[in-house]
Amino acid sequence: MEKNTKRANLLPYGRQWIDDDDIEAVIKVLKSDYLTTGPAVREFEKEIAQYVGAKYAVSFSNGTAALHGACFAAGITKGDEVITTPITFAASANCILYQGGKPVFVDIDRKTYNIDPKEIEKHITSKTKAIIPVHFTGQPAALDEITSIAKKYGLVVIEDAAHALGAEYKNRKIGSISDMTMFSFHPVKHITTGEGGIITTNNKEYYEKLLEFRSHGITRDRNKMKEVHGPWYYEMQFLGYNYRLTDIQAALGTSQLKKIDRFVEIRRKYADQYNAAFSNLPQITIPYQHPDGQSSWHLYILRFNQELLTVNRKEIFEQLLSMNIGVNVHYIPVYLLPYYQQLGYPKGLCTNAEKLYEEMITLPLFPKMSQEDIEYVIQSVKKVISMYSI
Repeated sequence: MEKNTKRANLLPYGRQWIDDDDIEAVIKVLKSDYLTTGPAVREFEKEIAQYVGAKYAVSFSNGTAALHGACFAAGITKGDEVITTPITFAASANCILYQGGKPVFVDIDRKTYNIDPKEIEKHITSKTKAIIPVHFTGQPAALDEITSIAKKYGLVVIEDAAHALGAEYKNRKIGSISDMTMFSFHPVKHITTGEGGIITTNNKEYYEKLLEFRSHGITRDRNKMKEVHGPWYYEMQFLGYNYRLTDIQAALGTSQLKKIDRFVEIRRKYADQYNAAFSNLPQITIPYQHPDGQSSWHLYILRFNQELLTVNRKEIFEQLLSMNIGVNVHYIPVYLLPYYQQLGYPKGLCTNAEKLYEEMITLPLFPKMSQEDIEYVIQSVKKVISMYSI
């Protein structure tokens, strides 16, 4: 590609990679006797659990539903408080509200952009029930510190690992460490089922609650029933939801999972190239890589130093977009969203998070990008920096 020649079409910030074997896996299910919640779902759950090193996995229709299920299994109810980060998608906090709980937003670490463990303990009260750390961009949160705090106060830890399939913390796969861990399979994530999510856990009680929660609160386990009318009988024992994944989706997920290591390897390679290209530019800050974790690089975030630029983040964003680079911003601090403002969360609640929001831009990063794509993004960012540097 000629240097700085504008692309003919938009390069998105993320995109799925579907091969013929993925399509064949789906076709096989379409020709089978089961289309929903059959053998393909059980196979997918088994493979995910094995991959992350957990005893159990329960699939859901999407990541948000999975988080809702985890909050239910953890016993979160009206009046409970749950600590989480504001730099995340709204679902990380919404799942608390679904159960009648109250999200308590704790500021982020200035380096990692993940929830700051030093701030967590300051926000624990007698009403605190759980902590939902988010592995933002795929970089693991400080799980040792978070787990220690949780044990001290008897709290449940639910990891939001929507960004972190394939990530590792101290040589352990994310998904095998805390009480429960959620993964998302939206098309921009590491593998896709179209829409889908899963909870992994080592706790049998949580596992059984999750299974029933995703299927109307219904059980067919005779040991749990109040009475038995016959072999057809089932009982709805609490108000659950229809949050089931289909066999069609699960077959796609199992096929995709076979490629996860290659997908993550490519993401890491491209992130390394971005880091090498941008590390010596004082106008921007590249992502910090914590020595305790190995990121799976769902997102690549650049932070722009406003003091060394003549324009703000919005103008840089628009300039890159005009070059057909599908930049994005992840995320608006959750409590700044209108709904949360109506709930009474004040602006200025988490100063580190709000400052990061004003200065960050997400660059394209996904396995199906070509080397030419990566070089175009690098050249374009450098061009914009040179245009607007003081």
